[in-house]
Amino acid sequence: MKILKWAGISIASILFLMFIIPILFPGTVSEQVKIFANKHLAGKLDYKKTHLTFFRHFPSLTVSVDDVLLKGSKPFHNDTLLAAKELAVGINLKNLIFDGEVKIDEIYVTDAVANVFVNTKGEANYNVYVAKPSEKPKDTTGTGASIKLDLIKLKNWNIKYNDHAARVLVDAKGLNYTGKGGLSEDIFDLTTDLDINKLDFSLNRIYYAKQKTLHADLITRINTNALTFVLRKNELRINELPLKFTGFVSILKDGYNLDINAASEKTTIRDMISVLPPQYLDWAKDTKIEGNSDLFFSLKGRFSEPKNLKPRLKARLLMKDGFVSNGKAPVPMNNFNMDLNVDLPDLNTEQLGLDLKNLSFDLGPNNNFKAVVKTKGLDEMQINADVKGAVNLQTLSQALGLEDIDVRGLMDTNIKANGIFSLDKKLFPKTNGYLNLKNGWLKTKYYPNPIQNINIAANITNTDGTFKSLGVKLDPFKFDFEGNPVFVNADLQNFEDVLYKVRAKGVLNVGRIYKVFAKKGLDVSGLIMADLSLNGRQSYATTGQYSKLDNKGNLILKNIKATTEYLPKSFYIKEGNFQFENEKMWFRKFFANYGKSDFALNGYLLNTINYFIERKGTLHGKFKLKSRYILIDEFMALKDGDNSKKSIEVDYAKVENPKSSGVVIIPKNLDVSLEADAKNVEFKGLNLNNLFGLALVNKGEVFLKNTSFDVVGSRMKIDARYQDESPLTANYDIALNVLDFDVQRAYNEIDMVREMATAAKNVKGIVSIDYKLKGDFDKNMTPIYPSLEGGGVVNLRDVEVKNLKMLSAVGNDIGAKAFNNPDMKGVNIETYIKNNLIHVDKFTFKVSILRPTISGTTSFNGLLDLRIRVGILPGGLIGFPVVVTGTHEKPKIKIFSKTGQGIVDALYNQKSNKVIREERRAEKKTKRQQRKEKAAQEQKAKAAEKKITKDVKQK
Repeated sequence: MKILKWAGISIASILFLMFIIPILFPGTVSEQVKIFANKHLAGKLDYKKTHLTFFRHFPSLTVSVDDVLLKGSKPFHNDTLLAAKELAVGINLKNLIFDGEVKIDEIYVTDAVANVFVNTKGEANYNVYVAKPSEKPKDTTGTGASIKLDLIKLKNWNIKYNDHAARVLVDAKGLNYTGKGGLSEDIFDLTTDLDINKLDFSLNRIYYAKQKTLHADLITRINTNALTFVLRKNELRINELPLKFTGFVSILKDGYNLDINAASEKTTIRDMISVLPPQYLDWAKDTKIEGNSDLFFSLKGRFSEPKNLKPRLKARLLMKDGFVSNGKAPVPMNNFNMDLNVDLPDLNTEQLGLDLKNLSFDLGPNNNFKAVVKTKGLDEMQINADVKGAVNLQTLSQALGLEDIDVRGLMDTNIKANGIFSLDKKLFPKTNGYLNLKNGWLKTKYYPNPIQNINIAANITNTDGTFKSLGVKLDPFKFDFEGNPVFVNADLQNFEDVLYKVRAKGVLNVGRIYKVFAKKGLDVSGLIMADLSLNGRQSYATTGQYSKLDNKGNLILKNIKATTEYLPKSFYIKEGNFQFENEKMWFRKFFANYGKSDFALNGYLLNTINYFIERKGTLHGKFKLKSRYILIDEFMALKDGDNSKKSIEVDYAKVENPKSSGVVIIPKNLDVSLEADAKNVEFKGLNLNNLFGLALVNKGEVFLKNTSFDVVGSRMKIDARYQDESPLTANYDIALNVLDFDVQRAYNEIDMVREMATAAKNVKGIVSIDYKLKGDFDKNMTPIYPSLEGGGVVNLRDVEVKNLKMLSAVGNDIGAKAFNNPDMKGVNIETYIKNNLIHVDKFTFKVSILRPTISGTTSFNGLLDLRIRVGILPGGLIGFPVVVTGTHEKPKIKIFSKTGQGIVDALYNQKSNKVIREERRAEKKTKRQQRKEKAAQEQKAKAAEKKITKDVKQK
């Protein structure tokens, strides 16, 4: 009874303490945790309620915070890094009761969504923890909480790690993690238990894992002094495939050193297949799969970016005695064997070695396949290959139990190759082989009708290992689809100077054939009709021997939808009638739409055969282009559209700049001239009407020559050049000339006029402009004003200038009200723009009997540093000086003074397209300081001149 009594008292006491402690210490704990968060978190932290309790994570005393929202570090301070239903920290009870200190030794996070992001510049959003500087003396008052972790527990997490710099994406859903150990010790063992319900992993947008389950049981010895991680027990399971890791990772000053070995030994082929993409797993469930497999993997060496060192990757995959059979198969796939070795020294793909020692299977007598392939290198690849087999595709399909596809036909191949493949050196392995397919048939569940009567006879030969002896013959390649036969015959010889004979004829329903393969993209019910005969030699076109070419025939496209990786929308080709005539591919009829824009082309592409043969070919051509309407805005790379196959650079730029339009990207493989005739061209709300001129597109640049258009009621002539630098930046040059330009209308309708010429709001009438500028566009295709450089003349042909604050202020100070309405008709104003400053040359005008002359500097932000000489009768020979500083809105006037206050110009970095320094008012300096600086500059100039003279003599 006494034992029960004392046990009851003990339990009651414990329960009482568990109830009373949260009541006694809530202020202490909450306050100190808040101090800790404010000191150590750079991201904004929001939450609803806090609780101090034993019962949420029994038996630990925890401070629990509900509905936590943590923003990222700069420049991602407006984006969510972590959102969690509950974040709890475990408190060390001993320190709390006896020392009144809050020591955090456990962390719990439940039902959380984490978005970890690194942009293309390498800036990360997770740098929210700010460590306390170690050099500061310890502050014993109000220090807040401290961390000495023994346990981390994450429950039901969804984590997305998107690293644009490394082009890596990891998406983990249903993650549960428990990490135990003395995490605050110098050397400790971290015991990890990790489960992920669905894991995706991609590199360069290629998925290597999709919706995989992952379980990890790990023990890692961590030495925080040497920053070394020793993998003592590391067992992973990806779906059904077990992996064991051993080795170590050491963090060095300039990188890291590692030696990791992984193996999945004595597993089955079924286990290996479990890591395939999800769409294949249902097939595996209903298929009998037998056989053994082994996987070995090693990564060893030092990584150092400064020293250009990288580790070596090795891997080997073995599959033995494989057997695959579907219940309905008359013959199984038997004796499936594979031995694949991968070697990647220095992680350098140019040294990649692949050794497929064996890939073989059989489907009964005289129905087998075997391949042995060994390669080394990439751009210059050593190849030794022997591929041989005769396979009944229907038997193979039945053995594998393929339900979504019905494939038939007899495939026979025998190819041997040995030598070097190099496009640059024009080398090709010695080769002799063929691939034949007879009576082929292909039908899928996505479309009711098959592609049938597929026959392919392809032969390839090479006798001396060069491009010169390479020959490829395709005689024939033919098939029927929906009653329309298609056939192609091709004979290509001597790839140093390709001698080609190609014959193609048939009608292809593009939309329907894409439905056969369940593909999207060219998914309009379009038609391709071909009747072509192409005969010639590559050099005939390049050397102008056009009479030796015999290219003729027609290619017709109707209702085809196509995309390019740099445009957000699809082109819709309503009709394209192309005629081949020796060296030219004529566009006889070509009508297309892109969004709201329409195009009609008439002209030709030159030497299109070379474009497809050359490694880096360029399309040359000459066209006349007509359009009713072109909207430039919808060509900007980051605009919304239906194209899902944009380049990775454009995709990343869109994610990182969701509210930006980007710039227009110009193809790099075009050399085309366009005589343009467009009724209306719109760019960011500005309408250009009746545009005529010549546009040249060459290697990623657009040149406009002798181009004119109507804008705000005037005819403008321009020559221009445009070039994109990335999806977010571009540069341009422009020379413009316009007569009879209505100033007020331009000020009201053109943003650039309002921003560059703020004084124009006080000017009415007609001007003429002759100006040249160069500069950059930003990520919204808006001019970056500090990048502008150039100059020209503005002629005030017939204008009224009323109540210009700067002139009115001068008039008020000298008692001349006529400055409110000066006579500036016929005045030429010459200016030069650089670094956000406008430098004004001297110009003279009339104010009643006065002859003011103005020169000096103003900035786009409104700063003034102008000199005015007010000439008086006779003829303005006698006058007095006036200095105007301040701003356009608040000018400051000094009469009988020549001392202004300069403007320090802006600094702009052309490589990063960033303004490093905005213009500002220069510091006031005494005349003595000015003389001293002038003398120093003169001395520096003389020294530089002497050095140049010395260098010239030495040379």
